Amino acid sequence: MLKRLSLVGIVTVAGLLLAATGGFAATVDCISCHKASNPALYMQWKDSGHGQNGVGCYDCHKAAPGDVDAFEHNGATIATLVTPKDCGGCHEAIEKETSNSYHAHAGEILQSKDAYLAHAAGGLPIVIVGCESCHGAKMIIDQNAPNKLSPLTWPNSGIGRLNPDGSKGACNACHTRHSFSKKQARQPENCGKCHLGPDHPQKEIYAESKHGIAYSGFKDKMALDSKEWVVGEDYYEAPTCATCHMSATSNQPITHDVGNRISWTLRPPVSKTKDNWKQKRQNMKDVCSSCHQENFVNGHYFQYDALVKLYNEKFAKPAGAIMTMVKDEKLMESPAAFSNQIEWEYWELWHHEGRRARMGAAMMGPDYAWWHGIYDVAHNFYFKFIPEARHYKNAKVNAYIDNLLATDPMHKWLSTNTGEIKKAIGSGEFQKIYMKLFDQSTTK
Repeated sequence: MLKRLSLVGIVTVAGLLLAATGGFAATVDCISCHKASNPALYMQWKDSGHGQNGVGCYDCHKAAPGDVDAFEHNGATIATLVTPKDCGGCHEAIEKETSNSYHAHAGEILQSKDAYLAHAAGGLPIVIVGCESCHGAKMIIDQNAPNKLSPLTWPNSGIGRLNPDGSKGACNACHTRHSFSKKQARQPENCGKCHLGPDHPQKEIYAESKHGIAYSGFKDKMALDSKEWVVGEDYYEAPTCATCHMSATSNQPITHDVGNRISWTLRPPVSKTKDNWKQKRQNMKDVCSSCHQENFVNGHYFQYDALVKLYNEKFAKPAGAIMTMVKDEKLMESPAAFSNQIEWEYWELWHHEGRRARMGAAMMGPDYAWWHGIYDVAHNFYFKFIPEARHYKNAKVNAYIDNLLATDPMHKWLSTNTGEIKKAIGSGEFQKIYMKLFDQSTTK
């Protein structure tokens, strides 16, 4: 797709109409129909930054005749999709950051176990309206209507959409068409379309955190319409998702690379620090320091790192080792992935409960860190996952589990008298088992 944007200066809507006989003729033709047939769409565009600055329908939807999704429409060659490559005609730096971000690669989940499970246990309709609506789909052309998008993949505003022009992503996943509002994109509700639910409940965690509570109480003082929106200058009462992960500070410019301030990866079975994690952490600490003192920020990361390492060392690594043995020993009864109970128990251990615990700690959501997190991890690990592994009656697997529970200080509590445990907790001796997890030199 070789569409291009033709922003020709900053003009008002009135100026646009006056210029109708020139390069804006196609846009005016669009308006003449869509104002009547889609009045809300027209008003969204008219009041948007695009509408107020002379960027019309044809500027964004114009297509070259050879584009696979180009079609003739009332004398103009257009395409329905507006891709990051198209937006990059004007927003070049933003497009590059977006295309290199985790968001743009979200469509790669289509080849992951998540998508396999949805296809196998669910079926194609739920893959389309569920997985692909957040992560993005590979857009295909309707065989019965050449050059137009297939209803199998359209509509779709998934953040990692795979577009016909080779680009990845969908700007309108965050900047909802046709208003493309900064104000709307800066609010946490905007992120809640995808970042919520049992396996990645960031929206719910934010809402229970002090950050979310402050936002709820002071939303009207957040200057969400501000042009620059610099924390500590344009607003100060609370942060939103955009504040921490994308928006400008007095020391950092805005970024559309949402991983630029994230130091741990919290998605996989075992968390690891990201490439260049120290710089990324410093980027986030800079945001935090707009409102918090250095000791406060460092204390948060001290606690957060320890929780991630607790999850990794006590539960994730042993569970992963057990699963490897079960597979190596060819113990599972059914050949298909996810057709065995132990696979579901392991999946929920890390993919659901484990993520909730880690994300709860990251975003200061105590209920998600414990009751929706480590509490569920522990219950699943001890009373669902391990019993399911033991039922195979395999000597190697059982020997590993026996040794883990009998000799690892973090697990020996299971075979210890309750009174002794309480006494050890009261004296502080029990807590010493975990103090090594607070060693900052072990953050890897």
